[in-house]
Amino acid sequence: MRAVLVMAALAVALPAQAAEKAPPYWASIVPNKARTRTGPGRNFPGAWLYQRSGLPVRVIATYPNWRKITDPDGATGWIQSNMLSDKRTALVIGSAREMREHADDTAKIAWRVAPGVVGAVSECDSRWCRFETAGKVGFVPRGGLWGLAPGEQLP
Repeated sequence: MRAVLVMAALAVALPAQAAEKAPPYWASIVPNKARTRTGPGRNFPGAWLYQRSGLPVRVIATYPNWRKITDPDGATGWIQSNMLSDKRTALVIGSAREMREHADDTAKIAWRVAPGVVGAVSECDSRWCRFETAGKVGFVPRGGLWGLAPGEQLP
């Protein structure tokens, strides 16, 4: 009986461990307010308070229920894992970017997005990403976005 219980416990525990991603990987902040700390625990001093749901971050280390992240400005800190989502987002960087109807330089401009705008990204190839923000959808050149690894493609 004891062996059966041990095997059942392992069957439940192993998929959870296998599902955990190895850093580095991209994530986004879930709540409107999320605090990072100088170390992986509530006993460490607060480092920064993010007040932007959806902000893309790069997870660079893990410690049981904590993730060490890097933000678009290069700041690092530890955040509780439940404050992060696998939802892929990106931040418009540099200057205003044109959102085109199709992933093509000659496609009609549907919208313009200002630096600092955050949106969901998908369908990224080597040049373009499908970008959705505030109900607007279009394609933005990936060089104008922070939240993607060099050469990374999204389905």
